[in-house]
Amino acid sequence: MQMEHFPPLMFAGLVVIMLIGFPVAFSLAALGLASGFYAIEMGWFPAAFMGTLPLSLFSILSNELLLAIPFFTFMGTILEKCGLAEDMLDSMGQLFGPVRGGVGYSVIIVGFILGAITGTVAGQVIAMALISLPVMMKYNYNMRYATGVLAASGTITQLVPPSLVLVVLADQLGKPVGDMYKGAWGPSILQVLMFAAYTFALSRIKPEYLPGIPKSERTLDGWALWSKCLRGIIPSAVLIFAVLGSMGGLPFQDTAIATPTEAGAMGVVGALILAAMSKRLTPALIWEAMAGTMRLTAMVVFILIGSRVFSQVFQGVDGHKWVEHLLAGLPGGQVGFLIVVNIFVFFLAFFLDFFEIAFIIVPMLAPVADKMGIDLIWFGVLLCVNLQTSFMHPPFGFALFYLRGIADSLFKDKRIPKPVLSNDIYLGSIPWVLMQIILVVVVIFVPQSVTMFLDDKVEIDIDKVVIEMPAEEPMPNAELKAGEAAPAPGSEDAAKAAAKAEEDEQKKLDELFKK
Repeated sequence: MQMEHFPPLMFAGLVVIMLIGFPVAFSLAALGLASGFYAIEMGWFPAAFMGTLPLSLFSILSNELLLAIPFFTFMGTILEKCGLAEDMLDSMGQLFGPVRGGVGYSVIIVGFILGAITGTVAGQVIAMALISLPVMMKYNYNMRYATGVLAASGTITQLVPPSLVLVVLADQLGKPVGDMYKGAWGPSILQVLMFAAYTFALSRIKPEYLPGIPKSERTLDGWALWSKCLRGIIPSAVLIFAVLGSMGGLPFQDTAIATPTEAGAMGVVGALILAAMSKRLTPALIWEAMAGTMRLTAMVVFILIGSRVFSQVFQGVDGHKWVEHLLAGLPGGQVGFLIVVNIFVFFLAFFLDFFEIAFIIVPMLAPVADKMGIDLIWFGVLLCVNLQTSFMHPPFGFALFYLRGIADSLFKDKRIPKPVLSNDIYLGSIPWVLMQIILVVVVIFVPQSVTMFLDDKVEIDIDKVVIEMPAEEPMPNAELKAGEAAPAPGSEDAAKAAAKAEEDEQKKLDELFKK
């Protein structure tokens, strides 16, 4: 076998082990080691190449940026467990409820706010379904709309800064996390507006699908209702601006005063303060948050180790050149490349978690995108927009699984009058997945949706560069009389002075030679 035929076989083996269902981290490491030993046996690279693997693993795991993952996870888990979502949904639901589709609007808005402070799809979907699903069923909301808006609003957290997906993509693309956050604001706002526009259109076309809640059902009114809304929104907004602003992740912000890791640590302190203010900060809550953070961090580390073992061997057999030749020759240039890559990632997300895609696939795609002149911030945000669909598309979307489980629990507890059918969950997700795909298309063809909040790049046109030489100075050995001005450069006096200086220099050399 020739070495150029081995990278496609490694990639095919990668697809097979992912379909088997065995934990990806261990499968990747096993495939990488087996391929490495085979490559050594075939003489494609020396055994010393594999000997550098431990150093490579330690260098990756010592990356301080990865410390931001447990900090942001711990912050999100604390805020998820302290009841912030329930308070915000209750107040927002009462505020927008009388409007046609009002509960849907409140779910979308709260999903956006929670996405910026929690960062966990599971907790967000569960928290919003516990509060809003019984209300929607009580007032005869269309079941497919209800399940769809709950699942879609939970997945917004993957795109809204400070998303964990953006942290990981920034690390893999070698770009500042703050710039990734700035680039994600445009698509995030577009996503919320699209969801709200769909809700508005449906409430006009099918008003019976999204009825308003009678004002008589409000438990609060007037200033009491507004104050409850503000008590949930203002502390959350302060925390969001403090965390993102400290790392330069807000639109039109030029400077950063903290690294992502330091900002995450500050976010944890803020989350603990918010939990204490709501009188829900208990040892049990902290322990549960620590256990959840530990599980997620351990999973990320093992996936990172497995993917590094595989990628080092893959590069050793020139796999990166195979990927580059495969993708760089696609018709359509940059747009053709982006379309094919996003279709590939969309279907890959049926089977893989976003961490696995970020650590395994992105390192293969990023060098090709960079060589094609694609802005890597734009590319990373585009992939993030695509990856959020992985939580929604049936039948493998995790958000749909979470919704399925919480709906069953609500029915068993008799909090909803009838069970929610799986058919309604899956069909209800389709319009929202289509909106997310439309957003992917918008980001591909309108890159300004990402780049408009980024700092302008300073571009230098080499053809217009002008080099100015300083004016000639008189020869250093030309002696001037006291009070006499130096001759102007290029004049007859200057030429005589230069000749005299040269003659004096030659005399000194002759005298030295005689000695």
